[in-house]
This record gives sequence, C-alpha cells and structure tokens, in this order.
Amino acid sequence: MKCKLISHTPEPEKVVSIAAKLCYSKSDVDGLVTGVLTGNDTEKFINKLKGMGHESPLEHVSFTFAIEGVSRTLTHQLVRHRIASYSQKSQRYVSENNFEYIVPPSIARDSQAKEKFENLMCTIRQAYNKLASMDIPKEDARYVLPNATETKIIVTMNARSLFNFFSLRCCTHAQWEIRQLANLMLAEVQKVAPILFKNAGASCKKGYCPEEGRSCGNAPTLSFLKECGNMLNLNEVFKY
Repeated sequence: MKCKLISHTPEPEKVVSIAAKLCYSKSDVDGLVTGVLTGNDTEKFINKLKGMGHESPLEHVSFTFAIEGVSRTLTHQLVRHRIASYSQKSQRYVSENNFEYIVPPSIARDSQAKEKFENLMCTIRQAYNKLASMDIPKEDARYVLPNATETKIIVTMNARSLFNFFSLRCCTHAQWEIRQLANLMLAEVQKVAPILFKNAGASCKKGYCPEEGRSCGNAPTLSFLKECGNMLNLNEVFKY
C-alpha cells in the first residue's frame, strides 16, 4: 500500500486561524492576514476552536492523497465518506487482463487458505481474458472481477472531514485495510499541519469510546462515565 500527500492548502493552520478569527473580529481581511497568530499562540487558538466545537473553519483547508496498492474492498468503504472528492482507476476503460490483487493477512498466513485464494484469482483472470477474447466489452467483463482487485485512487478531503474519517477508521474496530490507510493518511497530514492534526485519530483520543459493548478498553465508554456520575469528565469529553 502506498499513500502520498500530493497537494494541500498552503499554510493550512494559518488559513484556519484567519477563517476563525474573522468570526470574532471587527478587523478587515488585510488586518486578519497580517495579524494572524503564530507559533504557540496558533496552537492555543486552534485548540480553543476545537474545545468550543467550532469546526467550520477546518473546512477551508483541503488535502489531496494519491493512493495505490489497495483493494476494491477498501475503496467501497472509502467512498462512503460523503464530503470528499474521488478519482479512481476505471475498470470500464482500463483492461484488467493481468490484474493484481490484495491478499488479506488472515489468508496470507494460512498456507491452505492462501493456495485456494490464489487459485481462484488465477481462474478469474482466465475467465476475464476469455471474455475479452470474445469481444465482450471491458465494462461487462469486469463483472467477474473480485473485490480483491488492486486499484488506485486520488482522494481530496477537507480537514473537518478528515477528523471524522480518522475517528472512525483509525479505530481498532475498523477493517484492517482501511485502518492501515487511515493511519498512513494521518501520518501524511501531520507532517504539514502538526498543530491542526495533533489529537486526530480514533475517538478514544478524545477520552471516550463510542463503541458501546465493543470497546477495546483504551478509553471508557460514555455509558460507563455516566454510570460513574463523572460529569466533570463528561464536560471534558463533550467540549471536543
């Protein structure tokens, strides 16, 4: 799997700060741009925004990723994240006569399962190529292709959408492949916006777990906090 951040809004943390300050300042745009917070002040200001639940300024910065070596299983999950833009390798126009495929770790470590899996992939390749030799259009021949088929995709999300994506897909309960991708994407954005994405990740990063009855134990569930009557901690949780 490869994930590379290929483009992003220049100075994303500065842009978020300007957008947020506009909501609370009488200053004109030029004054906001020249007087924007920097350094430690920027970190405090962005943390304050998160604490207030004022997340709309995060939508003004976007990040574009080039992703390859992933399966159609992953991208079927990925495109469920609505507020994003996607451009994916087309099976309608690009021939898959010798398609690569992704092998899940649970299959890869079981020799018998791996053999059955790879034999099936070989059979599907043969079926696809046979259909192509019969002049069946690629858009129809692709119906035999498996979810394991390797694909490539360009993804653009704004920072607010990314926070939501990371909270769901960095979680240990997320499917293994998309969790791996989410962690790679998080590492990429933290390189260019370390303050903005400092506490991004699974929901337990916020101090609680939304997975009632399925918590991994890294953080207490909301119901547990309520049962304990720990309203101080609840206030700390809900402020994010």
